Amino acid sequence: MNLLHGVGEFFSLDIGTNSMRIVQLSGGNQRGWTLQKFAYIPIDPKLTADSSDLGKKRLGEAVLGAVNQAGIKTKNIALGIPASKTFTAIVETETLPEKELRKTFKYELDKYVPMALSDAKADYVILGPSPNDPAKTEVLVSSVAKDYAESTMETIEKTGLNIIAMEPEPLAAARSLNIPGAIDANMIIDFGEKSTDLVIMYKDQPRLVRSIPGGFGALVNAVSGGMGVRDDQARQFILKFGLDTKQVEGQVFKILDTHLDNYAAELAKSVRFFQTKYINGKVGGIILSGYASMIPLFTEYIEAKTSVPTMKGNPWQSVRTTPEQQQALMQVADEFAVVIGLSERSND
Repeated sequence: MNLLHGVGEFFSLDIGTNSMRIVQLSGGNQRGWTLQKFAYIPIDPKLTADSSDLGKKRLGEAVLGAVNQAGIKTKNIALGIPASKTFTAIVETETLPEKELRKTFKYELDKYVPMALSDAKADYVILGPSPNDPAKTEVLVSSVAKDYAESTMETIEKTGLNIIAMEPEPLAAARSLNIPGAIDANMIIDFGEKSTDLVIMYKDQPRLVRSIPGGFGALVNAVSGGMGVRDDQARQFILKFGLDTKQVEGQVFKILDTHLDNYAAELAKSVRFFQTKYINGKVGGIILSGYASMIPLFTEYIEAKTSVPTMKGNPWQSVRTTPEQQQALMQVADEFAVVIGLSERSND
């Protein structure tokens, strides 16, 4: 079990609510990344929700089919874990020489994991000196229930594949979307089907990780009920008209505004929390991904509500692709933040 650290040759797998994404990259942080293989497979939401033995078997078969479609030969996988299944926190500990700190912290994990270590798979990464106090070192701690981790591994490995790393999805998305070397902090938002993952990156390290309930599906339900249309029509309305007050007499905007006003307030709350904790830190930008980058005028809406410059993220910013690959990915490229971030794990 390897929650956070670098690994050897592998491909990455991100199983979402409505689709499955696979990516294999070559290269590295120092010499740049190149897209080798990929697959995007729509899936029935009922498949991922089915925890029966038959459901797990069908999911495993779907994964293996996607791997074969991509033409990937290696059996090694880095797998994303939904934020709802993990606990992730940044904690402070006394600064010690790195070797001594690693030895000491290993035996202190039980202080920071919200369950008995015998019931959890836990890992940590030393981030470095705290931006607030050089006498303290910040450590990122992440854990997942052992039962969930082992069940997931069994489902995948019954296909003959081999999970060599599992990582919380918010951390993976932040890796691909963050703007390296930024002086100010970036707040990275990955707006998913059921929830929103939020990571604030400061000095190229995660400093706040949280999940906000209610994703794109909640907006679909609201528009569907408010306008008396089917769910598939509601999805089309949101992705076509978004937050444009001039479209369909402003009906879609009015419904979305009611829900997104509270959502924006949660983002603003996270900004305040970060800037209170890190006195010299400032959130200089919000980077949107997932559905947040697909909804028209969502960027402008969030910027107006939070007073923080907001932009659409580009998970492909460090990955070289061919024109043919770009064409094939055109309609779904925004959905690859997690799986690209998983693939950008490196031993550099």
